Amino acid sequence: MEEKEILEKNDNITETVDNAADENAANSGNVTEQTPEVSEVEKLTNELNEQKDKYLRLMAEFDNFRRRTAKERLDLIQTAGKDIVVSLLDVLDDCDRAEKQLQSNADISVQKEGVQLVFNKIRSTLQSKGVKAMESINTEFDVEKHEAITEIPAPNKSMIGKVLDEVMKGYYLNDKIIRFAKVVVGK
Repeated sequence: MEEKEILEKNDNITETVDNAADENAANSGNVTEQTPEVSEVEKLTNELNEQKDKYLRLMAEFDNFRRRTAKERLDLIQTAGKDIVVSLLDVLDDCDRAEKQLQSNADISVQKEGVQLVFNKIRSTLQSKGVKAMESINTEFDVEKHEAITEIPAPNKSMIGKVLDEVMKGYYLNDKIIRFAKVVVGK
């Protein structure tokens, strides 16, 4: 029920109570009989006003709660990836150091080793945050995990319907798929 409807009903009740009090006062010529009825009406009116006040306070409290939780939710969404970004800053620093080494050192084997160390660090950092690569090659094609890019003739009958190649790896985040693997399937 909307707030406006409730307030209208409360106003109608107040009006009805007031009308009843007026009728009782007009019908009764005796002052002693009027006093208990008027006090009853005043009591009901006071009770109604208390209930209105409680209702308005409750609505204000709920509105404040709704605004506060919406703000907290927005803050959470905006900073949700902070933990991962902070952990990847170390990898970014390693990439900068590797870039300097690529420019100053001509030895290819040292450069390969440095780049491989950076790749291993990024993989281990992501793995520590719950990211896991999906193993797809030589497995049955599964529409729940894979996205077929194309089909090619299978090299043998046992490879029909299986993933022959992986164009783009799929990944899990805490056992939930965050990216489907783009694969080539044998037909």
